[in-house]
Order: sequence, then structure tokens, then C-alpha cells
Amino acid sequence: MELNILSQGTELTLDPSVTWDSVIIGGGPAGYNAALYLYRKGLRPLLLVGARGGQVALTNEIENYLGFQSIHGGDLTEEFHQHIIGFEIDLLENVMAESIEKSDDLFKVKLSNNEVVDTKTIILATGGDNRKLGVDGEARLEGKGVSYCAICDAPFFKGKDVVIVGGGDSAVEAAVDLSKWASHVHLVHRSVFRADQVLIDRMMEAENVTYELGSVIQTIGGENSVEYVEIYNKEDDTVVKKETDGVFIEIGQEPRVDLVKDLVDLNDQNQVIVDEYRNTSYPGIFAAGDVTSSPYKQVITAASDGAVAALTASNYIMKMEEK
Repeated sequence: MELNILSQGTELTLDPSVTWDSVIIGGGPAGYNAALYLYRKGLRPLLLVGARGGQVALTNEIENYLGFQSIHGGDLTEEFHQHIIGFEIDLLENVMAESIEKSDDLFKVKLSNNEVVDTKTIILATGGDNRKLGVDGEARLEGKGVSYCAICDAPFFKGKDVVIVGGGDSAVEAAVDLSKWASHVHLVHRSVFRADQVLIDRMMEAENVTYELGSVIQTIGGENSVEYVEIYNKEDDTVVKKETDGVFIEIGQEPRVDLVKDLVDLNDQNQVIVDEYRNTSYPGIFAAGDVTSSPYKQVITAASDGAVAALTASNYIMKMEEK
């Protein structure tokens, strides 16, 4: 069966007799960089890209990635992609892994197109899904004023009133982005800001942005679209109903671990536990980026994680072949 595996821009046939040195699951900076480092080691990885770029592709301006003063997340993703397909690296888009089994010294990975591939190692770089608030009205009004992507949906709220939930980089950056479209942006966060100071300063410069700390959203209300939120102030023990046209939830991500939750150890935040070399608890399975217990979730640290995981996987393969 011919599949759209890209290698130097050509379509190849997925040969069932091929054993890959590593199957890399995830198409963000961790996955792309892992593929690059394995290739540079003279190994043959297969990179599975479900959504090109992952969360990076949904980020507006990135100003803390070395080598780029400022670059749009989609443009940086394309730089990653073009770098990879410029080499003989097998890359399969819009296909992800569905299950992993160990058979003798190899892993068998079943893909979402029902193909099964053999590999010596696995590098998990699946990132995470948007974390939900879990409050009344959120699920019912998702896509009807409730959004998890400011860069995607900001233009739909031109001249409207919006609320942002969160206090990290993504929330504060969303406030800055939305201030260019919305008539008023109100940020609600349960504690203190955790965002970089440069982002906070930029948000403070926007005249149509306000914020309140020590508060949480209790309810998102409306019939066919968002009409209001109920905000609980923890210090005053009061609830205020605020009319709004949209709610942007920017409170982080839930790691995508369903594929390996029965194979590797997870911490209390459902993240894959890794050591400094990006080993998981299962020999031959490595993890990198936002899916892991690594403390910092940044584009550049994810890319670094991918490199470390690839180098560790390379050493694992070398020892495996010496037996």
C-alpha cells in the first residue's frame, strides 16, 4: 500500500519488511528535532506527524527561540518541516500510532491507517491537549464562544467583549493578541501571574485590557452562545456576573499519554516520568517535550528534549546491536 511518506519530497512505499531504528510519535519541535538527530547519527527514523507543528503552529509571535528575533509559530513550524524533508527522513503526516506492543527485541506499532511497523525504539513526543476548566456551560458552549485558541478565533470577536482564563505565558499573550480585535479583554486568574515579565508589561500597555487575580470562573452561561460568566472572588467570597461574548481558556495542557499509560510510569500530573537522558521506565521507549515531567514547557526546551532523547536512543540501539 502506498502512503504519503515524504523523503526529499517524494512518495515512497511503506515496506513491511523494513525495521526502523526509531518511530517518533509527534510533529512538534521535540519530534522534528529527534528525527534530525537520529538521521545525523546515521540511523533511519520514521516520524509520525498527526498535526504539523503541534501547539507551536497555534502560537502567534515567538520571540524567545534562538536565531529568530520574532517569528510566527506557523512560520517556525514550516522551517522545522522544510529542514526535515530536505534530508532522507521518512515522514508520515496525518497518521498517528494507535497501539504499541513488544515482540522479542522489537516494538510493533499499529498506525491509524491499520499498517503495522517494526522499530527498535520509540520516542514519544505527543505533547498535550488543551486543559478544560470543567465548569458548567463550558462543554455545551465550546465553539459557540468558548475557545482554547486565541490566535485561531480572535478575528471572530472583533469589537466584542471577551474573558480570558489563565495567568501563564499563553494567557497573557492571548490577552495581547485579543486586545487588537476585541473592544475589551478581561483576564481572570486564580493566583499570581506566572508569565514572563516582558509579556505582562506588553499586556499592561493595552488600554482595553483589565485583569483580576485571586478569582475563578464558576459558570459560563448563555443559550446558543456565550452571554455571561460568573466570577468567584476567593478573597472577598463574592460572585459577580459579568456579561461577555466569549471565553478563552488558556490554562495549560493535559499530556497525551493514552498510548503509553499502561507501559510507562506517570507522575501525579499524568506526565511521562523521564530521567535526564529522557529514558522512561520502559527500556527502549524515550519521551521528549510537553508530554514529559520536564519542568519547563517552551519551544526551545522541547527541541532540546528531542535531541537528548534521540542521542539516548542512538546509544540504546548501539548497545542492542552489540549483543
